[in-house]
Amino acid sequence: MCAKTSVAPLDRVKILLQAHNIHYKHLGVFKTLRHIVHKEKFPALYKSNGAQMVRIFPYAAVQFMSYEQYKKLMTNLLGQQSHVSKLIAGSCAGVTAVTCTYPLDMVRARLAFQVTGEHVYTGIRHTMRTIFHQEGGYRALYKGFSPTILGMIPYAGLSFYTFERLKLLLLEHFPSWCGSTNHSGTGLILNVPSKLLCGGFAGALAQSISYPFDVARRRMQLAEMMKEGHKFRTWYGTLAVVWRTHGVVAGLYRGMTINYFRAIPMMAVSFSTYEVMKQLLQLDTSVAKGS
Repeated sequence: MCAKTSVAPLDRVKILLQAHNIHYKHLGVFKTLRHIVHKEKFPALYKSNGAQMVRIFPYAAVQFMSYEQYKKLMTNLLGQQSHVSKLIAGSCAGVTAVTCTYPLDMVRARLAFQVTGEHVYTGIRHTMRTIFHQEGGYRALYKGFSPTILGMIPYAGLSFYTFERLKLLLLEHFPSWCGSTNHSGTGLILNVPSKLLCGGFAGALAQSISYPFDVARRRMQLAEMMKEGHKFRTWYGTLAVVWRTHGVVAGLYRGMTINYFRAIPMMAVSFSTYEVMKQLLQLDTSVAKGS
């Protein structure tokens, strides 16, 4: 919650840049931050943070809980040493979490995209009711769901797999620097700085590969708020329009720089907290010595 609140201004800037908001589409990251404060006042940097807070609790809980369950299932099917099992388990966990909480992500995007003086929505409940009644019921709350799933499969799979793989490599090759012995003396656990390093790198790699699908998701979620929204009805059509209109860097990867600033520390803290909480609950996070 603290991590998400601290990067909330960057989250809003990312959404504004991804969807080329008419007021900010010609600005860079830092100019957009300054322009928001000048045009909409400082609290506008935290627009949609309430919806984000409501969403993040169930999202994180479902993601990490389901990852453990899927990992057990995949290990039983594919064996303890299989790398594919962690990749599949991570992907399934991400898909499960995003499916359960997607309408709140839709609400957050709509609230973040609107500019002071041009408000269409007044809060979480009003946004959800308006989308439901005016845009087609429950289906409308899942606009952009297809690219979200297509992006979540490599994103969640790679982030969990990379974290687990880096954890193993650090404890194998740098045990004195990166690890300490667990309570039973039979295994090694990562120290906190190493947890942060593994989590941050895992998040950066996963985001780099899946980011164009995130751009497509935002365009489809916000189609009703844009003049050319009719062009963003399908995920493949959306990707094609963005690529033809803006290219790769200014289109499919628009906002990627700011995404690194927000995602790397956020993922580092997220995975570190996950490991620390498991240790506090006396759940095994260690790697066997000499494995």
